[in-house]
Amino acid sequence: MRIIGNNPAADNAEITAVASGTLPDGKPVIVNADGTVSVVSSTTVTESLGSAVVFESVYIRYVSATYDANAQKVVIVYFDEGVSDYGRAVVGTVSGTSISFGSPTVFESARAEFISATYDANAQKVVIAYADGGNSNYGTAIVGTVSGTSISFGSAVVFESANSQYMSATYDANAQKLVIAYLDGSNSFYGTAIVGTVSGTSISFGSSAVFESAIVRDISTTYDASAQKVVIAYWNDPNLDYGTAVVGTVSGTSISFGTPVVFNSGDTEDVSVVYDSNAQKVVISYGDNGAGRGAAIVGTVSGTSISFGSPGFFSVQYALYPVATYDATAKKVVIAFSDYNNSYYGTVISGTVSGTSISFDSSTVFKSSSMNDFTLTYDANAQKVVVAYKDGSNSNYGTGVVSQTGYVATNLTSENFIGFTDGAAADTGTAKVQVGCGINGAQSSLTAGQQYFVQTDGTIGTTAADPSVIAGTAISATEIIVKG
Repeated sequence: MRIIGNNPAADNAEITAVASGTLPDGKPVIVNADGTVSVVSSTTVTESLGSAVVFESVYIRYVSATYDANAQKVVIVYFDEGVSDYGRAVVGTVSGTSISFGSPTVFESARAEFISATYDANAQKVVIAYADGGNSNYGTAIVGTVSGTSISFGSAVVFESANSQYMSATYDANAQKLVIAYLDGSNSFYGTAIVGTVSGTSISFGSSAVFESAIVRDISTTYDASAQKVVIAYWNDPNLDYGTAVVGTVSGTSISFGTPVVFNSGDTEDVSVVYDSNAQKVVISYGDNGAGRGAAIVGTVSGTSISFGSPGFFSVQYALYPVATYDATAKKVVIAFSDYNNSYYGTVISGTVSGTSISFDSSTVFKSSSMNDFTLTYDANAQKVVVAYKDGSNSNYGTGVVSQTGYVATNLTSENFIGFTDGAAADTGTAKVQVGCGINGAQSSLTAGQQYFVQTDGTIGTTAADPSVIAGTAISATEIIVKG
């Protein structure tokens, strides 16, 4: 902090520092990275969409996307059904709410179905899992390296020598391994998972393990960084299509599972699971056919078990093909779906997790036509969500669009609050700040003995905001002792 002076002998603990911006009297103050001080404030970021951009001018299917954190690029993978029947990948660069694409690259010179892409942060590689139509639909994976706006691939590796379906891949950051969940055609199409290790441009696998001894559908995987576990969500075909989830633990090149837990005791479809790093919870979005609405539910992992709160609904009527991602900047789960109530238009909506509940903002149409094949990923560098989809209104061409999630940005963190202004200060002027155990007397309407919290808009209140920051305790209607 660029402290100009202090007076520890005074009855109020006070420091002086350079003001960044105008500082009114009696306001909560934060210290900036450059050592200046500012009042706590917030800014509303409005939800918006960029222009749609075609990345493949042919009919596509099985679109999946991931974010390469090393290259700071989005990678979209898909099956080109319009011309060659090849599996392809394309690199996207986000700038603001615009996206541009390099040239598509073939990763499989045959039909590639049930495609799922993820990013291995340790190897700094993209991994694609798919059913290889040129090799009896065997479960196959391949490693991709992004360079600039291009992607190149190593050799494809079979991880299941049988018809494999409903692939979903995720990265376990603790184990530094890939986990691929799928239906194993060599074992009654039971729900199965396998652990992969990336080395250079190659990938090798351990032994597979069954997570559900039944046929399952719409498999989706995520990694819970807080619990350091993999979570697999799906609907259970023999068990009345109930929505179900199971927790997996990776050890070396093996994975073991807890007991599957039902999260929706009714007809469930189109399951998608993500991890909310702010709430440290798992969120599963799905079509709840019993309720006739799109739903999401918050899951808490403990050991090898998972428990759920009550569902929140994000559509008036059926929501088809919901897929989810997590926007770390907005601290919201973002869901794309086909809105039955609005001519099946492609729609996005964001939800905020609080405890074991989730609530939703208003939805936004990203494509005013019927949609049935799309995916989402979050670009951490651009701080935007990318929607990739098959555009039914444009010859089913592969298309991408950037979505800005709406949220309220604040300069308050859990660590940067230091006290209250003692008098006003002009921008770049000398600010007096009453710090820990100091008494600020420029407040109003306080309740003596009540603890107060700093709010993200620069006020104080009796309930915690996000982040939760204690301002201090009132000793009169106008005075507060700054938290030490």
